[in-house]
Amino acid sequence: MEQNTIPKEVHDLIDRARKEMAKRIVGQNEMIDGLLTALIAGGHILLEGVPGLAKTRAVKTMAEITGLQFKRIQFTPDLLPADLTGTLIWEQATSSFSMRRGPIFANVILADEINRAPAKVQSALLEAMEESQVTIGEQSYQLPSPFFVLATQNPIEHEGTYALPEAELDRFLLKLLVRYPDQEEELSILGLASPFENPGAAETASRDLNTVLDQKALESLRRAGDAIFTDEKIQRYIVSVVAASRPAPTRLVPGAEGGLRPGSSRTREGIYRYISFGGSPRASLALYRCSKIRALMEGRSFVSPDDVKAAAFPVLRHRLVLSYEAEADGLEPDTVISRILALVPMP
Repeated sequence: MEQNTIPKEVHDLIDRARKEMAKRIVGQNEMIDGLLTALIAGGHILLEGVPGLAKTRAVKTMAEITGLQFKRIQFTPDLLPADLTGTLIWEQATSSFSMRRGPIFANVILADEINRAPAKVQSALLEAMEESQVTIGEQSYQLPSPFFVLATQNPIEHEGTYALPEAELDRFLLKLLVRYPDQEEELSILGLASPFENPGAAETASRDLNTVLDQKALESLRRAGDAIFTDEKIQRYIVSVVAASRPAPTRLVPGAEGGLRPGSSRTREGIYRYISFGGSPRASLALYRCSKIRALMEGRSFVSPDDVKAAAFPVLRHRLVLSYEAEADGLEPDTVISRILALVPMP
């Protein structure tokens, strides 16, 4: 297929958004593109990385360039659902209850250290992420639109933390791994810092941002993303990749004429001994949406197999439940995803 291009105004909009994010964030291109992908797709993001890698700053920066209302919630083991959603307050003057809204009533929610929250708080957040509403007492309240949850978690600290349930993990569109910068990027970070001022205040004051992704701009990007062409072969490839992540009794493996065929027990004992549970149809939908948006951000009007392969890692890495054998052998989800992609033939 001849490589068509997206409209120039759409390409310029994405380019301006990247440049605005780069005013505050040095490097971390994968994280920036992931944040923009979820913003266009209207999905939630889980950010994982050690402290000090600008996760919180990146989320705040994204909120600023959109002009959306931003709230930060620090999750702790003693947090209550009412601290998140709000509560009913008895009004003596009117002899009735009134609703006091919690911090979740905003467009962009930074759920800092989400794995520190107990089960009841996780349940309240799950309703907000899936239904865009919260229930207080006997009544449900609609959350602002658009509504994004961008959660962070620290992978190296486990004391006082709670593992996120699979049902909640599945509601995150992407899981982004925030990695250490290289030495040149870290040198640039030093150049932005001032040792004689409050670092947070200095970086905010000296790096004013422009609102480039307001509601109208976001709608235009979403329409452009919907218009990206996805061939039927690519759609079958997306479904095959997600299906190949499931350790079903009848495992599908590459066939001689393309596509997939039932595999042997040897195949099931190979990569699939490392997988307890794979991606659901929600993963297929997420991979489909993110592949289209990646093509859009790359300036193409159609999805290629490389778009699917690139999007598979952030889409699937939090949806795979690995077995104890994988942990014993030191296998990370990305390694397993690489083997799955190698197993499924490209169109």
